[in-house]
Amino acid sequence: MFSRKSLLSLGGLSASVLTAAMLAAPAQARTLSYASVYPAGSEADKAVHEWADKLEEYSGGDLKAKVFAMSLLSASEVSAGVRDGMADVGYLLTVYFPAQFPHINLLNESAMQVNLIDRDRLNGLGTYAFEGAITEFIFFKCPECLQELAEQNHVYTGNVASSGYGMICNEPVVNPEDMEGLRMRVAGSHWSRWVSEFDGSSVSMTISEIREGLSQGVLDCTISSLPEITNLNLTEVVTDVTVDLPGGIYAGSSGASVNKDVWASLSEDQRSAMLKAGAYLTAITPWRYEQTQDEALEAVRQNGGNIHNASKEFHEATEAFVKKDLETIVEYYKERHGVERGGEMLDEFAVLLDKWVDLVQGVESADELAEIYYDEIFAKVDVSKHGL
Repeated sequence: MFSRKSLLSLGGLSASVLTAAMLAAPAQARTLSYASVYPAGSEADKAVHEWADKLEEYSGGDLKAKVFAMSLLSASEVSAGVRDGMADVGYLLTVYFPAQFPHINLLNESAMQVNLIDRDRLNGLGTYAFEGAITEFIFFKCPECLQELAEQNHVYTGNVASSGYGMICNEPVVNPEDMEGLRMRVAGSHWSRWVSEFDGSSVSMTISEIREGLSQGVLDCTISSLPEITNLNLTEVVTDVTVDLPGGIYAGSSGASVNKDVWASLSEDQRSAMLKAGAYLTAITPWRYEQTQDEALEAVRQNGGNIHNASKEFHEATEAFVKKDLETIVEYYKERHGVERGGEMLDEFAVLLDKWVDLVQGVESADELAEIYYDEIFAKVDVSKHGL
């Protein structure tokens, strides 16, 4: 027979035990929604899923991500969608928002400067060097870039980039004179200016329209990253691919752009895990593109197509164009978007890019590239201040 006092004591003991058990139980993992703008099964989509796996691993299971492939937000909706909390994280392509992200877009539009680096020294690793340089620059040397993101309620946690851009065509394009009169689909104003420089005609067309444009003769070429040959099923509608011009990559992407309120709600350990996963995404995306590039070119060969390198004359003429165009980019962004220190930015960026050419030499795996990015960039970000 228990007394009232005994029952109260037991009740207190039970409450204490229950509280201790609750504290000892593992916290439920938080799942973040991620808006991907690429179709399921594409190389970019595979990279995002690997990012999600790494996020769970690096956070010790505290954070997970559910990836929505081309369903939650479209590419043109990501900026506002992440800003307003429709997605916690998104694949932000800044080129879709020229007025919102002019400093980031200026850097991205300068990507053809890779053509100015000695090709033997570059050793085919220009994509990885530019990706490292633009990521470090945005984190540490471009407060305007971070402010642009903050004004849209976004926080930068990693970058993504394509492989180098070439010409995917219905006829050989090897020399400058081969460009005359060709109708070429472009994905940026710098490539459009390059086409005009060599008397071609640039065409604006969505990525989903490229195959039909080539098959019906509306296009002679598309200037694209080479894995798009297989991503867009172009092997049957192209006959010639020039792999090394115009060059440049697309790297104007906040690949895991986090809603600022979500970021602020995370612990410092969780933010560190997101940055470590961000370093992996920054590496695995261009790595996947570069690896599938060879597969795409082989598919062209198997279908009877031809692979070309541009002539020395064409390379020299392109280098002259790039030097002139860097000045054009600075003036354009100053006049159109009020970017006051564009020249200073590109001068600083060129020094950083030169450093990264050396840093990525000898890299043999995506894991190794991610480690370099993490050690040189992400590990140096102060999670107690960044994005807050």
